[in-house]
Amino acid sequence: MFKPLALLALCVLLLSAGFQPRPAAAQEAEVWLQVEALPDLATASERASAFATLFPETSGFQLRSGWYAVVIGPYPADEAAIRLEALTREGQIPPDSFIAYASDLDGRFWPPEGALVAPEPTEATVAPEAIQAPDETKAEARDSEAILTPEERMDLQVALQWFGHYDGAIDGDYGPGTRKSMTAWQEAQAAEPTGVLTSRQRATLLAAYRNETASFGFETVTDEDAGITVTLPLGLVAFDSYSPPFAYYTPRDATAPQIVLISQPGDQSTFFGLYDILQSMAQVPLEGERERGEKVFRIKGTSASTDTTVFAELKDGKIKGWMLISSPGSATRDGRILQAIEGSFAAASDKALDPGMIAMSGDTKAGLVAGLEVRKPRLSRTGFFITPEGGVLTTSEAVDGCTRVTIDRATVAKVTFSDAYSGLALLTPDTALAPRKVAEFANGAERKGSEITVAGYSYEDRLPAPVLTFGTLEDVTGLNGEAGLRRLALQALPGDAGGAVLDASGAVIGMLLPAGPQGGKQLPQGTFFALSAAEIARLLTSSGVALLPAENQSALSPIAMTETATGMTALVSCWD
Repeated sequence: MFKPLALLALCVLLLSAGFQPRPAAAQEAEVWLQVEALPDLATASERASAFATLFPETSGFQLRSGWYAVVIGPYPADEAAIRLEALTREGQIPPDSFIAYASDLDGRFWPPEGALVAPEPTEATVAPEAIQAPDETKAEARDSEAILTPEERMDLQVALQWFGHYDGAIDGDYGPGTRKSMTAWQEAQAAEPTGVLTSRQRATLLAAYRNETASFGFETVTDEDAGITVTLPLGLVAFDSYSPPFAYYTPRDATAPQIVLISQPGDQSTFFGLYDILQSMAQVPLEGERERGEKVFRIKGTSASTDTTVFAELKDGKIKGWMLISSPGSATRDGRILQAIEGSFAAASDKALDPGMIAMSGDTKAGLVAGLEVRKPRLSRTGFFITPEGGVLTTSEAVDGCTRVTIDRATVAKVTFSDAYSGLALLTPDTALAPRKVAEFANGAERKGSEITVAGYSYEDRLPAPVLTFGTLEDVTGLNGEAGLRRLALQALPGDAGGAVLDASGAVIGMLLPAGPQGGKQLPQGTFFALSAAEIARLLTSSGVALLPAENQSALSPIAMTETATGMTALVSCWD
C-alpha cells in the first residue's frame, strides 16, 4: 500500500492530477478514477468493456447529469491520487481522468450483473483520519497558489465564471474581482471565506466544472455556410438541416433544448421584418421582454410550455443571430448554455445563408419559418386608424372572446369599447403607433348610387397588405329604414369586415359590417351593410374620442385613393 506524502506536496500533486476531493468533513475512504463519460448507455458499455480488459476493477455508473461514467476502482483515498498520476503519466488512462466519489455516482450499469444502486461507503470503511484531514492555512494556500501556471490560474477564473461568481476578464490576474469571486464560491461551499482557494478547494472547483461541462459537450462550431462561429452544447444538440435563414440544431433527447442559428443578407427593412416574423412563431411566446433597436434586437419569450431567447444583429449588410428554445424548469442549464453562446458568438466571415429575398413579404414568410411552427390567430378582420396615436375602429366580431388582440400582427391592444348590437369596437394599442393615415369622416349627405371603396384584409393574415374592393352605395338606410345603416353592393369577404367604407374623396361614410342573415332571411349575394359615420360618432361619444372631419371634397385619383385607403387600414387579429 502507498504511504501518504507530506501534505503540501500531496496537495500540489493532487491539483496537477485533477483531484476532486470534498471539503474536509466529507472525505471518503474509497474513491474511483473516472476515465470517461459518455452520453449514451450503449457506447458507455462498450467503453467499459474495453477498459475491463486492462483493469478488471472497471465499473460503470450513471451520473446525475444523465451521462454515463466509466470508472476504475475503488481505491483507498490515500492511494488514489498517486495511482491517478502514475496511470496518466504512463498513458494507460486519458490525461483528463480524475477522482470520483460515491456521491457522484448513481445506478451501476457495468458489470452487467452489478447492483443497480449507488455504492455507499459503510461506516467501517471510512477512515477517521481521512475525515479529519486538515486543509491548508491561508498562508499555505497562497504559497501553493503562487506556483500555478498562467493557464491554471485562468482555468480557475473560467470555473468561477461558470458557477456565476466571476464576470471579469479571463487573464490569470488575481485582482479584487477574482478574490471576491473566490470568497463567494467559498461561502457557497460553507467554507471559511478567505478569498484564497486552498489546493483542495481549487481541485474541487475544477473537478466540479469538468464534471458539469462534460454533460454539455461544449465545442466551438464554425459554420462556413452561415459565416458564424459559436460554442454549442453538442452533447445536447446535433446539427439537423438548413432552411435559410435558419440552421437547425435539434435536441438529442426529449429533455434537451433546440438551438437555431440565424444568418442572412439584409437591410433595415429585412431586419425589422425578421423581428416581426419571429413574433409569429409558436416557439417564441408572446409574454416576455422585447427590445428592438436599429441594429440589434433581443426577445425573451416565456409561457407555461416554452422559454425562448432570441438575439440578432444587423452589421455590414448581414443579419446574424441565434435562438435557444427550451422548456420551463431548465433555467440553470439554459443559463450555462446562454453564457457559452453569448460569450463566443461572432461572425466568422461575410458569408450568409441567402433565402433569396430583399424584404420580408407575405410570399417569403412561409419559406422563412419552414421547420418552425407558426402561431396563427383564431381569426383576423380589418380595422382603421381614427387617432394619431393608433386608436383603431373595427367590428366587435374581431374581438369577441379573444384572449389577446393585436394590431398589424405585433402590437397588443386593449378593447376600450365594444357594442355587440351595433357591431362596433374600439381598440387602443398598448404602445403608441404612428399610422401613415388617420381616417377623416364625411360630414355631408351621401348620394345613392355613388361609387364606394373598401380597404380590407380580405384574406385575413395571408397577405401582407390590404386589398381594395369597389362597389356602390345602394341606399342610405337599412332594409327596414334603419338610419344608422348604409346598404352596399360589393363582393366582400369575411376578412373585410371592420374596414372603412370610403366615398370618392377618401372620406369615411361608414364601417363595413360582417355579412349575415337579416331578420332570418338569406339576402342576395353581394348585399352588405355599413354602420354609418353619424352612428359611429354617436356611439363613441361616451368614449371621449373625437373623429376627424373630412376637409377634402374633391375626388381622389386612383393612386391617391390607394394611398389613403391602405394607409389608414389595420389588420386586427384575435388570439386564443
